[in-house]
Amino acid sequence: RPPRDGGIRYRGLTQEQILPVDYEIEYICRGNRVIVGPKVRKCLPNGTWTDITQHSRCRKYSLLYLQPTSLTSLSLYCHSLRVNSLFNACQSKKKLYIGALFPMSGGWPGGQACLPSAQMALDLVNNRTDILPDYELELIYYDSMCDPGESTKLLYDLLYTEPIKTVLMPGCSSVSTLVAEAARMWNLIVLSYGSSSPALSNRNRFPTFFRTHPSATLHNPTRVRLFQKWKWTKIATIQQTTEVFTSTLDDLEQRVKEAGIEISVRQSFLTDPAVAVKNLKRQDARIIVGLFYETEARKVFCEVFKEKLYGKKYVWFLIGWYADNWFKIKDPSINCTIENMTEAVEGHVTTEIVMLNPETIRGASNLTSQEFLGALMNRLGGKNPEETGGFQEAPLAYDAVWALALALNKTVAPLKAKGRRLEDFNYNNHDITAEIYRALNTSSFEGVSGHVVFDAQGSRMAMTLIEQLQGGSYKKIGYYDSSQKNLSWFGNDVWIGAGPPADSTIVIEEFRYLSQKLFAAVSVFAGLGILLGIVCLTFNIYNSNVRYIQNSQPYLNNMTAVGCMMALAAVFPLGIDGHHIHRSQFPVVCQFRLWLLGLGFSLAYGSMFTKIWWVHNLFTKKEEKKEKRKHLEPWKLYATVGVLLAIDVLSLMIWQIVDPLHITVEKFTREAPKGDLDVLIQPLLEHCTSEKMNTWLGIPPLFPTPSLAHSLIPSFFHSLTPSIPSVVYGYKGLLLLLGIFLAYETKSVSTEKINDHRAVGMAIYNVAVLCMITAPVTMILTSQQDASFAFAALAIVFSVYITLVVLFVPKMRRLITRGEWQSEQQDTLKTGSSTNNNDEEKSRQLERENRELQKIIQEKEQRVSELRNQLVERQALRNRRRPSSGTNQNHSNPSPPSSQPDPKSLLPPPGYPNPASDNHSSLPPSFSNSSNLYQADSKISRNHCHNSQIPLLYK
Repeated sequence: RPPRDGGIRYRGLTQEQILPVDYEIEYICRGNRVIVGPKVRKCLPNGTWTDITQHSRCRKYSLLYLQPTSLTSLSLYCHSLRVNSLFNACQSKKKLYIGALFPMSGGWPGGQACLPSAQMALDLVNNRTDILPDYELELIYYDSMCDPGESTKLLYDLLYTEPIKTVLMPGCSSVSTLVAEAARMWNLIVLSYGSSSPALSNRNRFPTFFRTHPSATLHNPTRVRLFQKWKWTKIATIQQTTEVFTSTLDDLEQRVKEAGIEISVRQSFLTDPAVAVKNLKRQDARIIVGLFYETEARKVFCEVFKEKLYGKKYVWFLIGWYADNWFKIKDPSINCTIENMTEAVEGHVTTEIVMLNPETIRGASNLTSQEFLGALMNRLGGKNPEETGGFQEAPLAYDAVWALALALNKTVAPLKAKGRRLEDFNYNNHDITAEIYRALNTSSFEGVSGHVVFDAQGSRMAMTLIEQLQGGSYKKIGYYDSSQKNLSWFGNDVWIGAGPPADSTIVIEEFRYLSQKLFAAVSVFAGLGILLGIVCLTFNIYNSNVRYIQNSQPYLNNMTAVGCMMALAAVFPLGIDGHHIHRSQFPVVCQFRLWLLGLGFSLAYGSMFTKIWWVHNLFTKKEEKKEKRKHLEPWKLYATVGVLLAIDVLSLMIWQIVDPLHITVEKFTREAPKGDLDVLIQPLLEHCTSEKMNTWLGIPPLFPTPSLAHSLIPSFFHSLTPSIPSVVYGYKGLLLLLGIFLAYETKSVSTEKINDHRAVGMAIYNVAVLCMITAPVTMILTSQQDASFAFAALAIVFSVYITLVVLFVPKMRRLITRGEWQSEQQDTLKTGSSTNNNDEEKSRQLERENRELQKIIQEKEQRVSELRNQLVERQALRNRRRPSSGTNQNHSNPSPPSSQPDPKSLLPPPGYPNPASDNHSSLPPSFSNSSNLYQADSKISRNHCHNSQIPLLYK
């Protein structure tokens, strides 16, 4: 019959049994037979049976007759586990109780396979004499249904119902969170076999929690190792907004940051992943880690198919605990076919915790992983593993029991040294809990799920299986042991392209350089212009003693020629870029551009501006100062040019010292090359600029070189740009505008001292017009190096060519056609006088006198017209006042003929123009009696209007 604490009554002994202490064997005789001798035998603590020397027999019709010698032949030895014996030695053991919550139903019915696995481990542990020889582990379990609310009630029952539980073993993460947080109040160790939530790794919140199921964050070291293997430095993530995935992603973000990997895109969704997937596509995500449950995975990859976010350019990383055919399951929540899903998921990589040791190793339980599976299948009674909840986690539950048994076994000696025993545990005893915690924390053994070891947060450190979907089925491509940091690679990974794709579109930086053909062509024109400048300069110096050349201020013309050549020389560094020199030498080229264009502008334009300025200054003086304009002091002209040049040199020196030019790189929109290449070209363009370009130039830094804008853009365009006042460039813009104004004002002036000022004015117009045309075009084409260089360089070339041709070619032509090659001294010696050279001056003098005489004539004509009007008015007044008798008197006394004026006497003298425009040129009939025109009250006496005095009015 069974012992007092329960058991099985054995009516016959036909099999090998393991019997506990106090186990009783009862002999029964059938029929009318009775037992002679001991009827019951009990297993004693010393390994023997009671009344072993006495015989037990049945009288008469005995069905079972056992001689005493027969009992002796059973060979029962104390503490001996002989496999071939009928009975093993009975042992005296004390029970330790384990409170467990197995989810037999609910969201994750993992207890269906985990409970048989744990019971199988308990049987093996209790049969071992080297593990807890004095104790027996007993499991007291309930169905938690993976429900935290139901688990709260069950936890109360476990804690407040005898016997006392030494350890708690919950299942799913939600239940483990509740149990582990409350267990510390009862000094209980919690050992979970099916919890993966990263939140449970918080030691402050769950100080006594351990788990043989690795944390979901264990996937992250494997992912990081794969990123490094395939040389990816940029990844993207998409997650379902649940606590377990959020915690996992936070851990991944920290790990990749330590590894120097960037998470460029991070997307999340609650139920509909459409927007998140579109954002991944829009932001060029290539290596994508997906964290979501299986049902949401189908939704995600349906959207992936629609957005074409798959293929040789993309790699997806998923969780490995989905069903093998998860993408082929019909789901009414998506509108993609199985073929669409199969196409979209092809080639993705999964990471899965190894829950069954792939190697044939006999661990602590003396079973290999395959032997364990065989024994488990026998316990399940032939159930389909795919239909049994928790079948994959069953090895973890098996190893959890073994980890607990080995840890308890390790605490026996330390507790005995302190005078304590495991059976003394209660909910107020912290010392025994601390010893169990210490033993579990240092656990390390080989289990059927692999090597069992816990990290500092109590989570299992396990190997990770890496698989890839190839041809619609998963293939193992490697293992990773995060504890040993060892990657076992099979080398059978398959990619749609030539190899693992890039983590992002490969961007090839390509500098834009100036077209060499364009540079060569413009350089030829610039070189020819320099030769032309040399010819003009040589001509001007050689003929500097010629009177006509002397009257054009040859030294100023020499400055103009030199400035033009310097401006043309700036075309060469303007076209030099990274194609010709190293990047470190580029700032020197920028300075050459700046100085050549700046000084060239000051010399060329400054000398022309000086001529126009002094011509305008001399010929706009007051009348009393006209005589002084015949004397022009050349040193004043040179001083004006020197001041302009000094201002430019000083400003350029300050600019170069305070804020020197340096190289900046402008980036343009990336361009896709021809062909199906996963690359983009990043065009780059080098510019010369400085930190305070606006301050120095007064314009936005829109031009390829500041010196270009400095020399080309007039202040008119500067006024259109929102920039601070110019330091260098502003006053030059004012010089351009002022030069145009002065050239217009002096267009009709003639002077002997500066006889080419009209040509200078044309040159100023040319420079200003080219600047106004080129500047806005250059502003628009600043990012197009060829067009910008062409407009800028050609503007310089044309300005110089026109300036040289306008200033020097007429002089050459005059000297060649007229033969005026001799100097003034040579001409005097040859002719004896220099009269011929003064003909031009005399002609101009006569023209001036003629204009003065014409002005005087106009004044006199106006006076005559006024007098005629007065005469007509007085004649009309006299006619109205004459009495009627006056008419008879006039008939009786006609005026003498001598009083009638001769009409010819009213004509102007010979040589003066006839005032035909006068409205009163024809005399009225009454004008014949001149004596009647003047009365006593007239303001003009008769003598003033006498015939003989009228011609004097024209003098």
